[in-house]
Amino acid sequence: MRNERDSMGEMSVPADALYGASTQRAVLNFPISGRTLPESFLRALAWVKVAAARANRDLGLLSAEKAAAIEAVAREVAAGKWLDHFPVDVFQTGSATSTHTNMNEVLANLASLRAGEPIGSKRPVHPNDDVNLGQSSNDVIPTALHLSVALELKHRLLPALEELERALGDKAGAFQPILKVGRTHLMDATPMTMGQAFSGYARQIGKAVIRIRQAVAALSELAIGGTAVGTGLNRHPDFPARVCRFLSDETGLAVREAENHFEAQGARDDVVEVAGHLATVAASLNKLANDVRWMGSGPRAGLGELQLPATQPGSSIMPGKVNPVMCEMLVQVSLYTQGLTHTVVLCGRDGQFELNVTLPLISYALHESIHCLAQGVTVFSRRCIEGLEVNLGRCEENVKRSLMAVTALNPHLGYDTAASVAKEAHATGRTLRDVVLERGLLDAATLDRVLDPATMIAPHPDAVTSGGG
Repeated sequence: MRNERDSMGEMSVPADALYGASTQRAVLNFPISGRTLPESFLRALAWVKVAAARANRDLGLLSAEKAAAIEAVAREVAAGKWLDHFPVDVFQTGSATSTHTNMNEVLANLASLRAGEPIGSKRPVHPNDDVNLGQSSNDVIPTALHLSVALELKHRLLPALEELERALGDKAGAFQPILKVGRTHLMDATPMTMGQAFSGYARQIGKAVIRIRQAVAALSELAIGGTAVGTGLNRHPDFPARVCRFLSDETGLAVREAENHFEAQGARDDVVEVAGHLATVAASLNKLANDVRWMGSGPRAGLGELQLPATQPGSSIMPGKVNPVMCEMLVQVSLYTQGLTHTVVLCGRDGQFELNVTLPLISYALHESIHCLAQGVTVFSRRCIEGLEVNLGRCEENVKRSLMAVTALNPHLGYDTAASVAKEAHATGRTLRDVVLERGLLDAATLDRVLDPATMIAPHPDAVTSGGG
């Protein structure tokens, strides 16, 4: 251990720790979950420090030597180095001041080591006066939150969803000619093609891609420059614009200074909006995964229309059993995401006056959601969707046995007569064709043409149909 001092007095700190007394207090104060803030958040926070040092140097507030020292070590952290020196728990002070202080201390101590000075000397760089110049936890942490979540959405979740959209689109094309029974209310409905069903899934994920792009855009305003309560006390008037310009250049994100710093620090509505997009994407994925596993159920006593790739044994007692484990995984990821995003919504309402005090939890929940969604979607695409095949025999059998082709008889027999035909066919176990011919309602040639399922997968302008589900 080594002894350090902060504004509250002396504190013993692990000798090899790059952080200082204030961080050690937080470690002792918050032994809660054992989970720290996500790596992607910490790396973004380091980028904010690089940008701040650059801006303060250009504005003549920080010497070129100090700015260069801060930038050099902050870039190392942004690249993923030294992250084991950020031990503060997620459940900490609601502004994440402890993690912010942790960053300031680590960067100052790294700069000391580079200059040949001892850890804790605050030479040549001071953690508050230099690393934190013109900043506050109250504007830096929301800035890092927006920046880190936007980067993870853009570089992790978007590519995964785009890959799934392509895989589903490929299946839609390959499955387009294959007739199947449509289903509404879990009951037989009129025929369609498997390709049509998968085109719907592809579009659903395509709209998820659009939603995630909207989520990235929602995070484009940064709180940096508001300092303590939004007034910008202790920073140069041009500081936030310079920071945002640098971050845009370095990250490729189109970020800008918040239009209103009081809103940017007092409210977290932008991340609540992002949580809503993530929850919607999770709902889409849940629906897709459940549909695929239902259509693959069986192999003999279920629907059995899809053949899912066999990835592992499904039972410790039933030999040969194979389960839709990839679908089940994605369902669980979706449910977990919706729980996390609901947490973000609840956190968003707990901003009192000029500051939200749930920032660490918001960061953890959003990053955890994005990580699990991206990983889950990628695995599902590659180990389930890409290997899907259609059970042609089962689809053909189901189409032949379905009674809902009776819908095509509406324009020829009327709804009531067609309904009676369907009921009789169901009660007697006969086909629609047999009942219609027995009653003499249509001739065989007309009936075969009308009941051809291939004619029922698109609208016919000369047919008048009844509505209903």
